[in-house]
Amino acid sequence: MNTSAAQTEPCPGDHERFMAACLRLAMRHDGLTGTNPSVGTLLVKDGVVVGKGITARGGRPHAERIALDMAEDQARGATAYVSLEPCAHHGVTPPCAQALIDAGVAEVFTAWTDPDNRVDGKGHAMLRAAGISVHTGLCADQARRNLLGYLTRKSAGRPTVTLKLAVSRDGKLGRQGEEIAITGPLAKAMVHRLRGGHNAILVGRGTVEADDPDLTSRLPGLEGRSPHRFVLDAHASLSPTSRLAQTARNVPVTLVSAVPALPMELTDLGVRHGACEQHDGQIALPELLDDMAAQGITTLMVEGGATVAKSFLELGLVDRIALFQSPHPLLNGQAMGGQGAAIDSPLTQAHLNDGFDLDESLSLGADTARFYVKR
Repeated sequence: MNTSAAQTEPCPGDHERFMAACLRLAMRHDGLTGTNPSVGTLLVKDGVVVGKGITARGGRPHAERIALDMAEDQARGATAYVSLEPCAHHGVTPPCAQALIDAGVAEVFTAWTDPDNRVDGKGHAMLRAAGISVHTGLCADQARRNLLGYLTRKSAGRPTVTLKLAVSRDGKLGRQGEEIAITGPLAKAMVHRLRGGHNAILVGRGTVEADDPDLTSRLPGLEGRSPHRFVLDAHASLSPTSRLAQTARNVPVTLVSAVPALPMELTDLGVRHGACEQHDGQIALPELLDDMAAQGITTLMVEGGATVAKSFLELGLVDRIALFQSPHPLLNGQAMGGQGAAIDSPLTQAHLNDGFDLDESLSLGADTARFYVKR
């Protein structure tokens, strides 16, 4: 079955409203469900939600099972809204499609067909074979955006890559060797929120040397959602006194390096070694992303360095762009001062015109955040 696009069937009444609520529910555990996608399920009877579930942290139990346990006998004759096709295979738990059948639900609406070759339409087929009315593709566009990390890992064998850039009005990222705040506090808070929604974050060694960043999510309530931190550091030269090294036992840090082993002072601090392949003296990014996917990483945010950003763009490895723009040129406002050479943004309007669609635009005080999705 072709899962590159969902097929929509007519859905009367409030079905869209319930599916939209289901999709919002699923986002609560985004990035917390291991290799499984975060799925939402609502069970509705006579216009009332009688059961709801979201894939548990770590990936088990599934959303359908949680919703059915909540609904108990009220599940019989109910309508189920599920953001992703119920699974059809026996794994750690029995198939969710069979659980819905056994509970006696009357109708099922799903937003997207699961591309996992163990499912891929088989869950829908099981439900239909049991006499349950099945409607697919409800709110499919929003579901695709929400599930992009999972869908990319299944289709391309790598995580979805979000490139985050903060750019001054004159198209600069900052200055060589200096830490400069291009955007203001609201934009900074949004970046922390984005970090909390990704499994991993990646920067180059130059960003670490210039900024000594934490790369954690420090918004209240999101402290426990800080991503696994990766640093492209071919010679394993990360300072043991850096914030990353000093916090490696609290939030994982991996040095992607060509050396056979890390220095003892780094391993003693809990820093991990990510051995990498090299092409023409550069870290092989496609192979690195393959390795991340094998570790169960579904979403990666690339946050640091013009050189790293340019490499991801040139290789066509960027799926989403989070572009934060200041109204001030580099020489004015918060970016005032400093003597280092200005760093040009590698992202051009041509990149956006040729490959990306604007998904959302936000005003963050004086700054603007624009989010793009690969076409």
